[in-house]
Amino acid sequence: MCQECGCGLGGGDVKIGGHSHDHGHEHHHHDEPGHHHDHCHAHEPVTLNLNRSLMEKNDRLAERNRGFFRAKKLLVLNVVSSPGSGKTTFIRETAAKLAGKLRVGVIVGDLATDNDAAQLRTVGIPVVQITTGTVCHLDADMVSKAAAQLDLDQLDVLVIENVGNLVCPADYDLGEDLRVVLISTTEGEDKPLKYPPMFHSANVAIVTKSDLAVAAGFNREQALTNLRRMSHHAQVFELSAKTGNGMEAWLEYLVKQPSA
Repeated sequence: MCQECGCGLGGGDVKIGGHSHDHGHEHHHHDEPGHHHDHCHAHEPVTLNLNRSLMEKNDRLAERNRGFFRAKKLLVLNVVSSPGSGKTTFIRETAAKLAGKLRVGVIVGDLATDNDAAQLRTVGIPVVQITTGTVCHLDADMVSKAAAQLDLDQLDVLVIENVGNLVCPADYDLGEDLRVVLISTTEGEDKPLKYPPMFHSANVAIVTKSDLAVAAGFNREQALTNLRRMSHHAQVFELSAKTGNGMEAWLEYLVKQPSA
């Protein structure tokens, strides 16, 4: 998992809404005249486990986000999936079909480009882009900074489109109300078994691209069995954002959520 492998923790820039936040640190050492520091002593290597403190910091920030979002009466969704599952199209069509019922804003996370943000803006919703560089997930601090660029008083639903990845985002609470995981019919039925932490952490599981199921040879019953095994507590929807089939049930579910 991300807190174990340290991917993306080596520095670099995270750009939010076109602004760059430098995480590098420069240290200057000034020796007083006549003082010398001998660094030639041999020391046994020391291993410091920082995983706990890193995740505790994120969890504290996530709780702060959650309290802030609830004070704003926002329903917050953290949408996660592997690349190419149809997250952006799903979010775009959700926002378009909720027009007149719920006001939707989106925070988009990608390693590079703002292509998804541009696609989402075509339906007239406010969007903030987070470009993470080498970081393979969003964290609570990034979301807090991005949310500050939205007029949250004018929104009912805040959707966070996480970086396409079924591993690292599972570890990071962003302050969301619902974690929504997507699995497309073109990915195969065993995704829940391959990535159990992500699917186990989800409140909602969406089977997307149902219009391609036959062409992809998708085994629906096996996929649902795997979802029930890994995401037994999650609400499951099957839909095609492209054709609209199955979207109505998903939209009704959203409208009935407490903060919506």
